[in-house]
Amino acid sequence: MRKKLVAGNWKMHGSLVENAALLAAIKPALQGIEAAVCVPFPYLGQAQAALAGSSIAWGAQNLSEQTKGAFTGEVSAAMLVDFGCRYVIVGHSERRSLYGESDELVAKKYMAAQAAGLTPILCVGELLAEREAGVTEAVVARQLDAVIAAAGVASLARAVVAYEPVWAIGTGKTATPEQAQAVHAFIRSKVAALDVGVAAGLVIQYGGSVKASNAAELFIQPDIDGGLIGGASLVADEFVAICRAAAK
Repeated sequence: MRKKLVAGNWKMHGSLVENAALLAAIKPALQGIEAAVCVPFPYLGQAQAALAGSSIAWGAQNLSEQTKGAFTGEVSAAMLVDFGCRYVIVGHSERRSLYGESDELVAKKYMAAQAAGLTPILCVGELLAEREAGVTEAVVARQLDAVIAAAGVASLARAVVAYEPVWAIGTGKTATPEQAQAVHAFIRSKVAALDVGVAAGLVIQYGGSVKASNAAELFIQPDIDGGLIGGASLVADEFVAICRAAAK
């Protein structure tokens, strides 16, 4: 049976005081549950200190494809490892749309993460116009193909895939459980066409306005293995409830 993983993406939110309260609230409530928080770079040390020895992992929201050098403002995979990170998000829709990250650049970041021993959470998903045009599968396939072509399908055994319909992120809209399951099943079948074993073990998260009120009906779907949670991960009670729904 595949594990279910819930990861909180704090995006550009938080402060030392707010983070301390949030981490203190979720740490005892999530003991024994597979969960992670992906925090802004400046707070990685705080997360490491607060969560060390707990069952909650921590990670970053982005990284450089470069290992070191004259790349002012960038953060390398090795730096993330120094702070005890286990996960790093790559290819989030906001990085793709706001910062112009291409499929090829996402693939390079994915490989940089794995080379350092990190588990990349690879985000894929379509815009509203793409869903309405009926090209959701083509878009998701293109994003996956870029990574598979660069790193090989076997690399997915050391990664997490997060399907995030862009039209359902921060909008209050959520794909129905059936819509989400259909894309998750497509992702798994696409990987299975290349490697059945990798596909069977692949953790595929759903990300798109997941809340405590809809988590259970999403996570009960056969190919949804947890969630990549945005705004709700900043509210302790909400995040704990979502994680517990995945653990059932």
